[in-house]
Amino acid sequence: MTEADTLLYLEGVTVSFDGFRALNALSLVLEEGEMRAVIGPNGAGKTTMMDVITGKTRPDQGKVIYQAGTDLTKLDEPAIAAMGIGRKFQKPTVFEPLSVWDNLLLALAGDRRPKFSLWARETANERARIEHILETVRLTEQRQRRAGDLSHGQKQWLEIGMLLAQEPRLLLVDEPVAGMTDAETEQTAELLRDINRTRAVVVVEHDMAFVRALGVKVTVLHEGSVLAEGSIDRVSEDPKVIEVYLGR
Repeated sequence: MTEADTLLYLEGVTVSFDGFRALNALSLVLEEGEMRAVIGPNGAGKTTMMDVITGKTRPDQGKVIYQAGTDLTKLDEPAIAAMGIGRKFQKPTVFEPLSVWDNLLLALAGDRRPKFSLWARETANERARIEHILETVRLTEQRQRRAGDLSHGQKQWLEIGMLLAQEPRLLLVDEPVAGMTDAETEQTAELLRDINRTRAVVVVEHDMAFVRALGVKVTVLHEGSVLAEGSIDRVSEDPKVIEVYLGR
């Protein structure tokens, strides 16, 4: 597959910090509309990979091509976000004093400067978009609740909703089910599958049961490069993966 057929194309990406190679000639190809799970032991390079894609870290060498033409290594974080790449970190960051609804209103793409956003009435179009996002992230019943009063899992969903408000084409999600109940974990798998109907998703995760529930192609990283790739069953049975990751 060439970079012309893909949404995201990483080739030979290397990143070193003080002599430590966080990424070592990493190559990864993501198709338009695909969901991919990325797993691997601590220090495998998962976070650094996300940092490179979002412009937080510049690679020492290698290609990072988005939408078959844009070299992401030449852009800064705001420019990459504006191109439709959204990232959700492990710890949710929501505006706790505000309602769920107002959090989503603030996040909508468009002119939402603080002075304007808190006093302006939302338009019919904005209301419809917020309703749709609330439904997607399972928070319709919580719309008027203070974000600070939500459960940990619901805060994660709200933050995913805030990213969806910015209309990303690619969503990078870091350990979305850490600290969630079993029921919330199950609902999060459903939620991400729903989101994946209209956009590409990369999920970095440690929870193997959750990765299995997603039912998508898995990339296993180790020491900054791809160790194995394939279905969860295939990588789970790979002797190299068992040795460096699953056998622990």
